[in-house]
Amino acid sequence: MKTAGVLALQGDFEAHRKAVERAGGRAVEIRGRAGLERVDGLILPGGESTTMLRLLNLEQLFEPLREFGLRKPIFGTCAGAILLARAVSNPVQASLGLMDIDVERNAYGRQVDSRVTRLEDGQEAVFIRAPIIRRAGDGVRVLARYQGDPVWVEEGLHMAATFHPELSPVSDAHRLFLERL
Repeated sequence: MKTAGVLALQGDFEAHRKAVERAGGRAVEIRGRAGLERVDGLILPGGESTTMLRLLNLEQLFEPLREFGLRKPIFGTCAGAILLARAVSNPVQASLGLMDIDVERNAYGRQVDSRVTRLEDGQEAVFIRAPIIRRAGDGVRVLARYQGDPVWVEEGLHMAATFHPELSPVSDAHRLFLERL
């Protein structure tokens, strides 16, 4: 059985671990560079992207994570999607640049604007201070939309979701990610 790592520096990494297990996979929490060698793919959870960047730099994980993404699949949700993006706005910040998407942080509103809703394909989606994908490059495939905007995309090895699929009882996103490993 392939193993999905879940970056466990900040955010609800425990919910992702459980979602991977519900989808029939095995998950381990990754807190350092050495852990990357033990997994077949990695989930970057939601949380606060500037805090995650600080922790990645503090743990000297930014470059190893980018290099990992050149070889193996990464699935980023909410803040994880921001980290995968080519460009980030509101405000501009560093990112791994592994997907040809441009995202705007907190574009669906503040914490009080968080919501559980249905996507255009009918699946449940939990949005918490979520980013919006403002541009998706030609090689990016849109897997789901909300209010016309892409909210779940894939490109090459990687996937990104601006919502939190780990908080829904059924996660097609985690199942699809496990198929990539």
